[in-house]
Amino acid sequence: MTNYNSIQKRLTGRPTSDGAGVKLTRLIGGAPLQDLDPFLLLDHFGSEESTDYIGGFPEHPHRGFETVTYMLKGKMRHKDSAGNEGVISDGDIQWMTAGSGIIHSEMPEQSEGEMSGFQLWVNLPKSDKMTPPKYQEYKAADIPIEHRDNGVQIKVIAGQTDQDTQGVINNDYVHPNYWDVNMPAGNTLTDHLPVDHNAFIYVYDGKIEIDKAYLKAGELAVLTAAKTLLVNSLEDSRFLVISGEPLNEPVARYGPFVMNTMDEINQALQDFRDNKLV
Repeated sequence: MTNYNSIQKRLTGRPTSDGAGVKLTRLIGGAPLQDLDPFLLLDHFGSEESTDYIGGFPEHPHRGFETVTYMLKGKMRHKDSAGNEGVISDGDIQWMTAGSGIIHSEMPEQSEGEMSGFQLWVNLPKSDKMTPPKYQEYKAADIPIEHRDNGVQIKVIAGQTDQDTQGVINNDYVHPNYWDVNMPAGNTLTDHLPVDHNAFIYVYDGKIEIDKAYLKAGELAVLTAAKTLLVNSLEDSRFLVISGEPLNEPVARYGPFVMNTMDEINQALQDFRDNKLV
């Protein structure tokens, strides 16, 4: 076990579109990184052109995993087949456990201005894939921000820092960390991630250094396991630090369904056709 995390794999995402033509960058969920157990997908969406996002994500089903939507700018309205509805906006988080199945839509609640944020898919263990759907949704003001003496700020959505700031999300499936870090240039972040987790950092603004290797905006780094996370900011920077316990289970995946076998995928498709999702 080394002392400091280093970069095991570095990648940039590929431009694509999803939903009704929403333009985004896919970082996990395709080439060159199909998944990083337990993480199935990471999309970064962001544009000031309404034509890039106005189509949104009309009604679609999910089963077998969790979707995490973190908004940086703009407003997104959520509706689902269980009668839930709400709007998340600047700095808000929605952590949806699709579980046994749900049909939902995510549509922009604006027609101009910047719309940006992230969607992360987190796998569920076989024992909990058919758990009833549920939500954890928090406004930005409810999410703790740790202010360090050197000006570094850590928005702790999930997990816990070395200074004992605890995130708002409760997840006993993979015990994730999800931090949004804001670092002025010339500063250092020292913390740690569990050595049994798979972990990555995604820089969405600025430039940082990890174990003498640079990572710039738009780049994602899969990290090696280590005792200490040490990050230096070479510019004013913002980046996500995300980790979770791998499930080490078979993954059968078909569009919005993620199960363990193709028989379970076929059953999910049949249940969708029979209107048996929530």
